[in-house]
Amino acid sequence: MDAPAAPAYTVPVRTLCAFAAKTGDLDLRFTPAPSAAEGIAGHRIVATRRGAAQQAEVTLEAAWRHLRVRGRADGVDLSRALVEEVKTHRGPVERVPEHHRALHRAQARIYGWLLAAAHALPRVTVRVLYFDVDRQTETAFDETLDAAELQAHFETLCGRFAAWADAELVHRAARDTALAALAWPHPGYRAGQRELATAVYNAARSGRPLLAQAPTGIGKTMATLFPVLKAMPGQRLDRVFFVSAKTPGRRLALDALATLQAGGARPLRVLQLVARDKACAEPGRACHGDDCRLARGFYDRLPAAREAALAALVPDGAALPAVAAAHAVCPYYLAQEMARWADVVVGDYNYVFDSGALLHALVQENGWRAVALVDEAHNLVPRAREMYSATLDVAAVRAAKRSAPAALKRPAERIARALAALAKAGDAPFEVADAAPDKLLDALRGYVSAAAELAVQAPAALAGDALQLHFDALRFAELAEALDAASSQFDLTRRPGLRGKPEAVACVRNIVPAPFLKPRLQALHTAVLFSATLAPAPYQRDLLGLPEGTAWLDCDSPFDAAQLQVNISRLSTRWADRQASLAPLAALIAGQYRERPGNYLAFFSSFDYLERAAAVLQAAAPELPLRCQQRRMGEAERQDFIASFTEDGRQIAFAVLGGAFGEGIDLPGTRLVGAFVATLGLPPVDAVQEAMKTRLDARFGTGWDYTYLVPGLQKVVQAAGRVIRTPEDRGVLHLVDDRFGRAEVRALLPGWWRVQRR
Repeated sequence: MDAPAAPAYTVPVRTLCAFAAKTGDLDLRFTPAPSAAEGIAGHRIVATRRGAAQQAEVTLEAAWRHLRVRGRADGVDLSRALVEEVKTHRGPVERVPEHHRALHRAQARIYGWLLAAAHALPRVTVRVLYFDVDRQTETAFDETLDAAELQAHFETLCGRFAAWADAELVHRAARDTALAALAWPHPGYRAGQRELATAVYNAARSGRPLLAQAPTGIGKTMATLFPVLKAMPGQRLDRVFFVSAKTPGRRLALDALATLQAGGARPLRVLQLVARDKACAEPGRACHGDDCRLARGFYDRLPAAREAALAALVPDGAALPAVAAAHAVCPYYLAQEMARWADVVVGDYNYVFDSGALLHALVQENGWRAVALVDEAHNLVPRAREMYSATLDVAAVRAAKRSAPAALKRPAERIARALAALAKAGDAPFEVADAAPDKLLDALRGYVSAAAELAVQAPAALAGDALQLHFDALRFAELAEALDAASSQFDLTRRPGLRGKPEAVACVRNIVPAPFLKPRLQALHTAVLFSATLAPAPYQRDLLGLPEGTAWLDCDSPFDAAQLQVNISRLSTRWADRQASLAPLAALIAGQYRERPGNYLAFFSSFDYLERAAAVLQAAAPELPLRCQQRRMGEAERQDFIASFTEDGRQIAFAVLGGAFGEGIDLPGTRLVGAFVATLGLPPVDAVQEAMKTRLDARFGTGWDYTYLVPGLQKVVQAAGRVIRTPEDRGVLHLVDDRFGRAEVRALLPGWWRVQRR
């Protein structure tokens, strides 16, 4: 009886060649590379120039043993037995490094064999075509190879990858077996935790996105990770991405994954992605082989480092950097490579949702069935708005002009003049338009083009402020050209400048991230967005681009109303009333502390309000132990602030709502016995917020709620959630503002709170 055939392993052409044909240095010196949008446009231009006989984006595949190699050729002309691989660039094609060109040839030859195998062609003309996006010119490198030569090249690369593919299949089988047998790692579930886990499991099975609102302290991290991992074998899920806006959320995920590995999920590969500046082992060095020893010969040493790194894909953040050090490769780019081979990747939102998101690109390249778990998802709207907004400040343009080489001084001056003209064109301090002015965009394009030319002629000359302006101009122009008035706006802020002349700050400001996020969400098998503060569900669906069929879950609280005494004070914290509120607010805080000494947090709308309240409290009750959040605290100072909340400690700590201490910190038991929130958390009423309100009102009819009320109350509930963390905790919460008693505000507070007016 024949042995059963080995299971097929599908590998994209790009992945195969990057694995088996990439050599030489890691080289990230600035080159005037096209943006993703320019690359797509360049491919389209090339396709339109071809005759009817040539097809674009042709899917091809072939097998070697149990490998299935698949990809889409940029161009195929069967009448000439020609396959075309298109690469966009700027400047002379000779500046494309030879090891990059060798990789491009390898990809083209693979497509050549796939075409020959599909149509029984005796020989194929393989073309690598470089398209200059600035000059709109083509440079073609052709070679006509026999099918046997192409097959030999194909089999050589497959042979280099085959052992890795075999190991991947073994790993996947072991991983799925372990996950199928994985048990819940705790003696039982907290109230509401099983309900959340069940909903997440159903989302992973159905592919239907889920919005899950679950109280702080319910154990959301484990209740989302565990069911998705249990679903991986049956649903043939390839990857899980756990993304969070803040470091504490990512740390909780890594701790939960370590617990699951200890409980039987040992084969699971876990990777944490960190920012380049934090991962860099050679700070101050440039990312190329002429300056950094870890970049020199990076791809030559990568195969051995990659093999060793598999064992380092564990929640311990020190394991992977240790492998990188042992093999003398860059730890940041080793982690980027291992994102291809990890089962669970933990990182920031930008790895999935930004315009150049690594994980989104890998999902598209590999066709993965991936699930994104989005922690503290109430942060995604403001973070996504930042991702798809760009600012151009005339002060930065002047700084670039001062330090720029001669070739860039005139183009920088054109940008400065365009901004100056906008500043003089009106008297309003803030102005909104549906599109950016053509003269400004022309000036930006001119600078980008001149910088690209300079980078070709004298790469070292483009540095510092001049290089930063290139990036800023490129980003601004891209967003401005793609501006959709329904989701973004162009706005101009005027301010007094040098010698009293008005100057301008231009902004492409995203208001509704949905058009940008929707394709990223659609590329996933599903997404689970969870937080203690997601209500109302339409707010998330409208702004994030979630489909109408997105499931909604509002979990029962594991806590009893008797655990938290919630009081509404009739004081007003409105701007006009803040001075009058200081003395009664200080009396309220002092009275509560004297009634029950312990650790308290008090949250304010601004540092100014915080500092004034602190001064009044110190004057009225100097014996009380008061500690205040400082402006621009570093990481060590923030950690020291949190560490001061000790068991059975006694202090009153003042902090700013929405800052580092309003969410993501865990102070169970007597580490925190109460909180005061002296604000509704509403964003300031200014021209920017009012313009946003106008746009949101026109699109959804919910301008006030979506601009002010919902974001403000999210911060309040997050801050209040620091008090009760376990079923054993007891505490008090004072909501200091008479508006907390209004029905529309109360509707956004947790249902399990029993609120009393005082």
